[in-house]
Parts: sequence; C-alpha cells; structure tokens
Amino acid sequence: MTTLAPERSAISRRRFLYATTAAFAGAGVLAASWPLFDQMNPDAAVRAVGGTVSVDLTELRPGERRAISWHGVPIFIVRRTAEILAAMQDKTFVARLVDPDSERMQQPAYAKNWHRSIDPAYAVLVGICTYCRCVPQYLTDAGLGMAGGYICPCCASHYDPAGRAYSAIARYNLPVPPYVIENASTLLIGKNAFGESFRLDAVEQL
Repeated sequence: MTTLAPERSAISRRRFLYATTAAFAGAGVLAASWPLFDQMNPDAAVRAVGGTVSVDLTELRPGERRAISWHGVPIFIVRRTAEILAAMQDKTFVARLVDPDSERMQQPAYAKNWHRSIDPAYAVLVGICTYCRCVPQYLTDAGLGMAGGYICPCCASHYDPAGRAYSAIARYNLPVPPYVIENASTLLIGKNAFGESFRLDAVEQL
C-alpha cells in the first residue's frame, strides 16, 4: 500500500477543497441567475396566444406602472395622470429632450406624437436603457425634475413618462413595442394598431 508524503497529502486536500468550493460557488451563481433567465423568457400568456400578451387596464391605478415580459423583453405600462401629461408638455422641459419629436425610429407611426402612445393616458414602453441596456427604474415623484419618469441605475440616463431621453448620455428614446388598445379595458402587446406592420427589430436602438 502506497502512502502519500505529508506535503503531497496536504496539497491533495487543498485541491479537493478548492474544487469543492468552486463547484458550490458555480451552483450558487447558477441558482441566483436562474430567476433572471426565467423572468426574461416569454411567459405562458405570450406563448398561449402566439406572440401577443393581453393587459387588463382596469387593474392600473393612476400613476401606477406594471411590468410584464413579452418575448423576453421587459415592457412597462403606465397609467399617466393629468399632472404627468401637463409636465410632459412644459416648454422649458421639452427643450431639454434629446429627440422631442420622435424623429428617430424608436416607435411605430401611431406612437409618433408628443405622448408616444395611442392613448395619452397609457404609456407602453420597452424597459431597456438605450445606452447601456440596463432596466430603468420608474419614479412617480418629482425626483427627476418633473412629474415622474425613468432613470437608469447603471448609466444615470433619464427618460420622461413618454420614454423620451434627456440628461446624462442616452441619445435615443425608449422604444415603443407594437400594441393595440382593443377596448376600454384591454391592451394587446404584439399586435399593431391601424393596420400597421411595425416590428420591434425595426427600431434604431434597443
């Protein structure tokens, strides 16, 4: 029977401990990452209706944001208040916007207006910063210098409640996905309004 020298035995034990620690660390990272991967996958509602997802507008309170996943893309739906809409049209604020008239191809034709939506009361935006691709945080107070909006936690880019970029370094507005408001209570993401054929991959910067 062969006996390992004390030095070789200690090295073997250290290697075993390192390998075991690395294995547990790898499993921990995978476990921590899985909820993110799972969240970004198309949810059951999207798969069930062949690429579209329905949102019940009656569940949204004034000023409230709802986030859903559509084909692995985070989508923000916000019910904007009269105060928010008024602040979005303030001339002093509009002068600070990077692309106030939505000249860049970041939205379908039916959302190329000052509120960047079909109905001014409801914002529908892709929740991905157009500079660094982090998910912006939604703020409901005047912390952004106006009545709410979005701020990227990674690059500090600011977007107003219509997803229009201002301040910091983002040079593109948040994209607007294809969607339609079917009735007073239902919004359908993934279907175009007014016979348009807009696709999200047509935007200049996602």
